[in-house]
Amino acid sequence: MSSPYKSLFSLPEDIHYLNCAYMAPQLKSVEQVGIEALQKKNNPTQIKPIHFFEQAAVLREQFGTLVNASAEQCAIIPSASYGLMNAVNNLPLNNGNEALVVGEEFPSGYFSIERWCKANGKNLKVLSRPEELDGVGEKWNQTILDSIDSNTAVVLMSTVHWTDGTKFMLEAIGEKCRQHNAYLILDGTQSVGALPIDVMACYADALVCSGYKWLLGPYSIGMAYYSEKFNQGIPLEESWMNRSNAQEFSSLTNYADAYSPGAGRYNMGEFSNFNLVPMLSESIRHILEWRVDTIENHNRELAAPLFPFLHEKGFAVGEEAYRCAHLFGIQLPNHIKKEKLLANLESNRVFVSVRGEAIRISLHLFNTADDIQALMDVLDQPSK
Repeated sequence: MSSPYKSLFSLPEDIHYLNCAYMAPQLKSVEQVGIEALQKKNNPTQIKPIHFFEQAAVLREQFGTLVNASAEQCAIIPSASYGLMNAVNNLPLNNGNEALVVGEEFPSGYFSIERWCKANGKNLKVLSRPEELDGVGEKWNQTILDSIDSNTAVVLMSTVHWTDGTKFMLEAIGEKCRQHNAYLILDGTQSVGALPIDVMACYADALVCSGYKWLLGPYSIGMAYYSEKFNQGIPLEESWMNRSNAQEFSSLTNYADAYSPGAGRYNMGEFSNFNLVPMLSESIRHILEWRVDTIENHNRELAAPLFPFLHEKGFAVGEEAYRCAHLFGIQLPNHIKKEKLLANLESNRVFVSVRGEAIRISLHLFNTADDIQALMDVLDQPSK
């Protein structure tokens, strides 16, 4: 299976990059947009007041289209942790005494909700991964659903598990949260852009996303959606750009009490970032043009020959219904030593990640059947 998309990226021809969950390679067009943006500041007269807001508005519209939200409820953030804290800091204190987080959640999510619990006398409950290898996804999802009740204040979780791509049933979880007046805060860093998501369908109250992984953008910029529940909240910083009169440069000292409408108050300071915003906008433009379901189907078809091979050789993977097409973990059989296998992979120019005891594989449109075959060739070698 070849890929007509590979030539759009700047990946070296001699590597097999199965590690988009670590960091996406750069699209050639994103690189060019970044160069042009960097050069623009050589002559600051080219940067007009409207440019502080114009491209940012386009980016918010694009992200809203991607997750089925209005641009007004989207914000530009520097990192997922920043986006999470905007939401966590504005949680109500009177709708439950327990916060839920999945086991082995990414540290940014865990520490954000842990701080809130400690500061407000709430109980933090960790919903651990089931110990049984069979049916992990189904059992884990059921544990989450069973744990949401009238005492639940908030569920904070990733849209898919970042270590092995376990897929969480967000619509069912969101519906259960809605029934019990619990907030649902999602970290979509490891799925948005590669797996379809609809914040309306899953009743998400907040969704944050780093830009440098599945959004194919640069580092240190991301996007967030905040529902109307947060429209009266207090942002992390008091940026001049987030006030209602920000675009009137001649009257900025007529201090406006009102924030920008919707989630505009949660934009990071200097959100017009003249280098990173156009780069992320260009990468999301590609994703919208390709369609997320196209990306998902490509990855599913590409990986299809891998799973029978893994089962035959004694490797364990999650059950198909709860396994992402773009990101999944491979548990090693006892006779294979992880360190030896990793050395073999790297020497054969196959690049993956290790998360816990799993080898994490993550695919995108730039991957081809040759990449999968190279992985299987190494896995088929003795690694004792």
